[in-house]
Amino acid sequence: MAMIDEPLYPIAVLIDELKNEDIQLRLNSIRRLSTIARALGEERTRKELIPFLSENNDDEDEVLLAMAEELGVFIPYIGGVEHAHVLLPPLETLCTVEETCVRDKAVESLCRIGAQMKESDIVDWFIPVVKRLAAGEWFTARVSSCGLFHIAYPSAPDQLKTELRTIYGQLCQDDMPMVRRAAASNLGKFAATVEQSYLKTEIMSIFDDLTQDDQDSVRLLAVEGCAALGKLLEPQDCVAHILPVIVNFSQDKSWRVRYMVANQLYELCEAVGPEPTRADLVPAYVRLLRDNEAEVRIAAAGKVTKFCRILSPQLAIQHILPCVKELSSDSSQHVRSALASVIMGMAPVLGKAATIEQLLPIFLSLLKDEFPDVRLNIISKLDQVNQVIGIDLLSQSLLPAIVELAEDRHWRVRLAIIEYIPLLASQLGVGFFDDKLGALCMQWLEDKVYSIRDAAANNLKRLAEEFGPEWAMQHIIPQVLEKINNPHYLYRMTILQAISLLAPVMGAEITCQKLLPVVINSAKDRVPNIKFNVAKVLQLLIPILGQSVVEKIVKPCLVELSEDPDVDVRYYANQALQACDQMMVSS
Repeated sequence: MAMIDEPLYPIAVLIDELKNEDIQLRLNSIRRLSTIARALGEERTRKELIPFLSENNDDEDEVLLAMAEELGVFIPYIGGVEHAHVLLPPLETLCTVEETCVRDKAVESLCRIGAQMKESDIVDWFIPVVKRLAAGEWFTARVSSCGLFHIAYPSAPDQLKTELRTIYGQLCQDDMPMVRRAAASNLGKFAATVEQSYLKTEIMSIFDDLTQDDQDSVRLLAVEGCAALGKLLEPQDCVAHILPVIVNFSQDKSWRVRYMVANQLYELCEAVGPEPTRADLVPAYVRLLRDNEAEVRIAAAGKVTKFCRILSPQLAIQHILPCVKELSSDSSQHVRSALASVIMGMAPVLGKAATIEQLLPIFLSLLKDEFPDVRLNIISKLDQVNQVIGIDLLSQSLLPAIVELAEDRHWRVRLAIIEYIPLLASQLGVGFFDDKLGALCMQWLEDKVYSIRDAAANNLKRLAEEFGPEWAMQHIIPQVLEKINNPHYLYRMTILQAISLLAPVMGAEITCQKLLPVVINSAKDRVPNIKFNVAKVLQLLIPILGQSVVEKIVKPCLVELSEDPDVDVRYYANQALQACDQMMVSS
């Protein structure tokens, strides 16, 4: 008897938990659906579990969302693709609930299941679901149906295809803006499955209606449709149907629609081809760059380099550059920041002469911008300009500004400069670097912000790698070691960190002669933080130093630290001593 009752147990637990007042128990139960389905077997899952889920009228969105997600991957538990239609009823119900994220997940799961179903099953089971949802009394069902047409359409016979196109056209003219929005956002996917002959007629007339919708939220989704449809149409049809729409949209009364055009314009240019871009889209883009709404200018400014790549340098200089100059002194800091993040990429597009003459003054004005993000965006892309104009000119024109930024009051700007220094150093060469930037690198070791000091220590290591140990021995090591006597313990800690980073680059000899004595000496510091950092550094130096040095110098120092009154100093000293012992054992 026990054997017969056992399979009933999981479903009984599930039913109990699904009806439990505690939402967490209901959620756990839904998340374990696959386990329960395996216990029940495929047939009972189809006949008992799925119908039960269809009737389950839980009112918690979290539970419904989990259910919509689980059902999307349930085909293996109900006996494979030939039974996939069993999963459609519960998901159809979920497509009608009020919560958007539940509906979206249900649509996603239906699409996943539909994509695996046989053609005959799609006609018999899936298309009726789409039609029922599209005719739903409540708008939520009609919204959900829009996301299913691209799965249903390819498998339908001709008569049904005509019906589906008609239904989609009706959804695009629905009384509820939410339904029209869903139809507009899914139009690209649906159009990709429709035959070319209907694309130019029926789909384009649907599209025209959407582009003239009185709701801006529908029109802005139609902008996305422009790019999707543009890729499906022949170039000449694209110019005839899509181009006028884009030009109109770029002058739309709603700034959200114009913002969408600014964001999508590059993709739209690809769709219509180079000639119409030059004739019609350049003026539209210039209008967007000069838009009276800052959000639109931000979107347009962020695409300025991409857009210039499509154009010839002459066109870019003639039409786009004047706008870029205006934007570099825009009243909105976010516009300037968006411009600064991409403007460096214009240098390779425009070529050396135009960069020197036209872009350099803009770079300089943005480098001196009062808003730190603008300065940051310029600094991080300097290498793109260097490739075009060469280091001599870059150093003459931009270096004074960089030196000024190295002392910027915003620490993130200083940090960006430090991270750029090794690259700058490799491009400038040793001589130039010593004159101008060497002192700065030392100055950062005593910055008030820890992140700057940390980056400065790493920076010294990268410079030593770039210019070699001999250069570092002359220009870095003496200045670093001098600072170990700084009265403030935090600065002394930075020097210890710098030593630990420089030692592997400098090699055993210089480490033993110059760096190790300073570390050993710091073990007598009165601040415990310094002492346990000495132990950490010594542990890192052990592999670099020879066995005899470790035995004679490092170990006695660590033994002394391991008897320190401070618990942390003792802990790190013992860690380092263990490392010493391991080294002895392995050698």
